[in-house]
Amino acid sequence: MALANNDAEPEQVDPSSVQEPESHSTQVLMLGALGVVYGDIGTSPIYAFREALHASDGVVGRGEVLGVLSLIVWALTIIVTIKYVIFVLRADNKGEGGTLSLMALARSSYPAGSKLILVIGLCGASLFFGDSVITPAISVLSAVEGLEVVTPAFDSYVVPITLVILAMLFAVQRFGTGKVAAVFGPVMAVWFVCLGVSGLYHLMDDPSVLLAVNPYYAFAYLVHTPEGAFVTVGAVFLAVTGAEALYVDLGHFGRRPIVLTWLSIVFPCLLLNYFGQGAFVISNGGKPHNPFFQMLPEWSLVPMVLLATAATVIASQAVISGAFSLTRQAVQLNLLPRIEVQHTSEMQSGQIYMPRVNLLIALAVMILVVGFEDSSSLASAYGISVTGEMLMTTILLFIVMRYMWNWTLAPALALTVLFAVIDVGFFSANVVKVLEGGWVSISVACVMGLIMATWIRGSRYLFDKTRRNEVPLDFLAANLLKKKPKLVPGTAVFLTSDPLSAPTALMHSLKHYKVLHEQNVILSVVTAPQPIVPDNERVKMENINDLFMRVKLTFGYMEQPNIPRALAICRKQGWKFDIMTTSFFLSRRSLKASPNSGMPLWQDKLFIGLARTAADATEYFQIPTGRVVEIGTQVAI
Repeated sequence: MALANNDAEPEQVDPSSVQEPESHSTQVLMLGALGVVYGDIGTSPIYAFREALHASDGVVGRGEVLGVLSLIVWALTIIVTIKYVIFVLRADNKGEGGTLSLMALARSSYPAGSKLILVIGLCGASLFFGDSVITPAISVLSAVEGLEVVTPAFDSYVVPITLVILAMLFAVQRFGTGKVAAVFGPVMAVWFVCLGVSGLYHLMDDPSVLLAVNPYYAFAYLVHTPEGAFVTVGAVFLAVTGAEALYVDLGHFGRRPIVLTWLSIVFPCLLLNYFGQGAFVISNGGKPHNPFFQMLPEWSLVPMVLLATAATVIASQAVISGAFSLTRQAVQLNLLPRIEVQHTSEMQSGQIYMPRVNLLIALAVMILVVGFEDSSSLASAYGISVTGEMLMTTILLFIVMRYMWNWTLAPALALTVLFAVIDVGFFSANVVKVLEGGWVSISVACVMGLIMATWIRGSRYLFDKTRRNEVPLDFLAANLLKKKPKLVPGTAVFLTSDPLSAPTALMHSLKHYKVLHEQNVILSVVTAPQPIVPDNERVKMENINDLFMRVKLTFGYMEQPNIPRALAICRKQGWKFDIMTTSFFLSRRSLKASPNSGMPLWQDKLFIGLARTAADATEYFQIPTGRVVEIGTQVAI
């Protein structure tokens, strides 16, 4: 039974009433952001420059090195600094970020394009799931490959070691990130210091690489080697993967710490390391095939491999946690069926664990590692999902700039075109890698998109069909008041997604038991287009007559619904709610595929399969199991 209602009118929330993250000093938040937000982009130097050079056929000379470096410098500047840090981070939805948050913001600011915006948001969310599968695989695999630099004897052990690390990573997810988050920041701080120091040391090998800050070298490289450059651009994009994490984790740290951390620590250290790798390659005749590890002193190889492995695990953790958060948002927005959510922190509601999602991602990641065996092969699969997601963000950002920030068309369009040209360029460069591994990203995104589209379509069709067969609630309540059946003490709460029609559970109760409780509540749960709803706007009550009352509970898409706790708020509005004298009636629908459905038969069966996997409503809404009565019905769709 789908209890979330996407068609509900958006609730207006006073910004001052929205809960804010716990207040911490800027320095502490910056350290936390360093560990969680920048883990992914911070590990890109391990493979980004290497893959960009490998994409250049032939001898790697000074011109190729300066051209690749210039492309990386300006990609980091335009995509991360200008697009995300300056503009996208300002598009927060009551302090929360991410693709679905931006989608909700765009839909509320431009209702006329709601359906199209929903499609764009679904595409972005689907692509993020592809990213969450590939990131742990390529990150951990590329770090463990550093063992090959220590000694070729480790070559055959790279994949098994990677699988063991990944198994441990996914196994500890159930304990929650809070118990290990304390070491994330310090470890990444050490990592970025090592990046900067090693890069600065080798920068002295050939300081002329600093000329790469001139965009001329990037344009010259693209013009003089158009065919090779097209492939190189796809590899250069690896340097900015993880930029989307700045926006996804906005609600955890706030804009100021994320911006300060980027400008003062992450950006400078990344640039120093890339320049150092470039100088090292030039000074060694363009021969190094893994410059990140090869430019390290021999004594530091093993410690750096261990540190790199820790950093990539942290980067993977951020993406996995992001997948949990995105999935919960999708469930709350009724884009996916209910999925079990376990809260791992009593203090932070955002720290959650989803066993089913964790298992699916773990299996997919390990299959990728075994199938591709090395990070270079996986790099081809990496770019499509991230570039596609960034392009969706650009489109949604334009809608927000135009209709929420009330920008005039010229500046909004100019900025969007600038970002879109770069996004499309990167996306095009990665699309050519479809056969080399890009099909993985596309497959994951298509599967997730199909699942969400099927759930949306099936839920709406089921709602419409059920509504046609139901009796208007006001009509039934008036008749029952005139001719009362036998009344029994207590309160009955009937959960429904359509508060205007008599719930199926109520009709079956009257038909079979021929009794009615003294007080009957028709309860609907809706999701607001903002992440958090304050308690003073949580409950709306309406008395129908002496026997019936209509109650609507509103939760933000970042909140876990708790019906008993929300109903306790009703005491302030005059309803003396007592959980011990209340029974909750739920309809458990048994769905059957029908050839006369409004959907193809295969999609009917897919929707039914998804509905069967939905988490139990009693647990999802946190209703005491001893107070629940389930009444089964069969529906052909």
